[in-house]
Amino acid sequence: MPNVSLTVNGKAVSRDVDTRTLLVQFLRENLGLTGTHIGCDTTQCGACTVHVDGKALKSCTVLALQVEGKTVRTIEGLADGEKLHPMQEAFREHHGLQCGFCTPGMIMSAVDLLNRHKSPSEETIRHELEGNLCRCTGYANIVKAVQAAASAPRG
Repeated sequence: MPNVSLTVNGKAVSRDVDTRTLLVQFLRENLGLTGTHIGCDTTQCGACTVHVDGKALKSCTVLALQVEGKTVRTIEGLADGEKLHPMQEAFREHHGLQCGFCTPGMIMSAVDLLNRHKSPSEETIRHELEGNLCRCTGYANIVKAVQAAASAPRG
């Protein structure tokens, strides 16, 4: 089995993997990072969204070996210790979640959105999050949460 080495949430990791191992499987099964969810296996739902080298990527159709040497950030690596990331705090404060299944991927996509659009319009937020499906919220509070995070002071 080949070995994959990368940095996940600030820590260097190296594991032997089957060549068919998807990044989402690697994160969940090899590293125990179960915040990244498996929803559809076809990049349709966005539940598996993580950041690879600072950009949002749906991890259900990317092989673990394809991220060799790269930096991966999951929902578990977003907070600073006990201090939630501003996007996590905004989702909590504005009730941008219900069942929570889509929430990790939604938050990771929203963080990427704000990295590219500092003050996005509601239309931009809705367009950018089209690749993340939520079956519970109707998106109104998710949009409010992203708008709040966009307005929050950044350090």
